[in-house]
Amino acid sequence: MTNSVNTNAGAMIALQNLNRTNMELEQVQSRINTGLSVAGAKDNGGIYAIAQRMRSEVSGYKAVQDSLNRAVSTVDVALAAGEAISDLLIEMKEKALASADSSLDTASRSALNEDFKALRDQISTIVSNAEFNGTNLINNSVASISALANADGSNTITVLDENLSLGGGVVTIAATASYATATQADTIASQLGTSLDNVNAALARLGTKSKALEIHSTFVTKLSDSLTEGIGNLVDADLARESARLQSLQVKQQLGIQALSIANQSPQSILSFFR
Repeated sequence: MTNSVNTNAGAMIALQNLNRTNMELEQVQSRINTGLSVAGAKDNGGIYAIAQRMRSEVSGYKAVQDSLNRAVSTVDVALAAGEAISDLLIEMKEKALASADSSLDTASRSALNEDFKALRDQISTIVSNAEFNGTNLINNSVASISALANADGSNTITVLDENLSLGGGVVTIAATASYATATQADTIASQLGTSLDNVNAALARLGTKSKALEIHSTFVTKLSDSLTEGIGNLVDADLARESARLQSLQVKQQLGIQALSIANQSPQSILSFFR
């Protein structure tokens, strides 16, 4: 090996090794600071691209979850209103059947009719107030509502409107329905029986859709969690391993500095040739 004051090969090798150690140390510190082994495309372009696509899907499923939650709430409000209407129809039928008794006097039938009309008007009040986020599924104001089912919006879950308004397709009695005679009361009682069957069928349809929305919401939550876990498996750093590596590189850095210092002193040995 040539002794020279112009070229110190040992120092250059020591500096190269020290620089390499410093770069590895910087990488480990970045992983510890961010908790990520792949924080950007520079770390691993392929893995970063895959992780970004999966993050986009997770973000999309968050929107899907919000859409499903709104739909569930809207349907549940409609269900609560429909159940109340069903109870009111039962009471109204009871009043009408009692009034259909031909032995009942006019005053008693009139009193029952007043109760009947109060219950009838309560149905209209319930129908008009059964809305969530500006959407009412039982007053015929919308044909249906749709909730997102997947992250790209290509699939939806649709819930059809159930018109529970008085005189509508489900509740057949008119908004002005009342009776003055036993015959009229009997006719209305028959209509109420039909209306009650219709309302219960509508509630069954709404209940089925509500259940479907909840099931899909649970599935979307699990799917989103699985994707998030998958992203973590791709890009998260093993902090226990990185901590051990940090200790090793810190020692290696100190040794590299010491080796460079020794290599820088080697040209001084040339002075002994001139003594």
